[in-house]
This record gives sequence, structure tokens and C-alpha cells, in this order.
Amino acid sequence: MHSATVVVSDYVPAYDFYVNKLGWEAVQDQPSPDGSRWLVVRRPGGETGLAIVRVGDFGMNDAKPGDYSGISLVTPDVNQAYQELLAKGVTFSQPPQPMPWGTLGTWFSDPDGNSFFLTEE
Repeated sequence: MHSATVVVSDYVPAYDFYVNKLGWEAVQDQPSPDGSRWLVVRRPGGETGLAIVRVGDFGMNDAKPGDYSGISLVTPDVNQAYQELLAKGVTFSQPPQPMPWGTLGTWFSDPDGNSFFLTEE
């Protein structure tokens, strides 16, 4: 899989969040003269990226930022990741909690309110 799409309202705060706060890499970043931008970010060492797309660009005319993305991210230590991301200003819904299936997990949001689930491997 190449990427999943996350809809944002503005590329600048989205880039700052995904690259500077989460520490992901911009593997594709191609601005267009019309103001659109093909931006794909991914976790270092990862294979699948997130295509960050502004409302109105690339056919996203009816899409809305701030929806639940349905995307789950895994880490070896969710408490450590939570503390590191919290220190960088990432907004979480709650500290990691035990999930019904036995691992710890929590949700965080980007500047547009797109929500992601963070859990342990």
C-alpha cells in the first residue's frame, strides 16, 4: 500500500505536525503553482505513508478535516511514545489505557482534529 489520505485545512501546520512533532519524513513534497501540494509523509523506516491533502485539492472538495482517520499506529512502548509526543505538544484524548484485547492504547489528534489510535505492537 502506498498511502492513506488525511484531509487538512492548511499544509504548513500539517507539515509542522507530522514532520517536526511526530518526527516523520516527507518522502514527497511537491508544491504546485495553483497552491496545492503533493505531500506524503511516513514514519522513518516505514513503507506506507500518509498523503496529506488540503480540502479542495486533488478532488477532496467534499472532504472535511477533523474526522476519525481509522488509522492505527504501533510502537514498542506506548507510554514512552506518549511522553515524548506530549512533550512536543501533541494533543491526546487521554493517557494510555488498557484496551479490551490486553495492550495499552490512546488517541491523538493533528492540528485539524484528525484522530489516530496509538498502541503497542
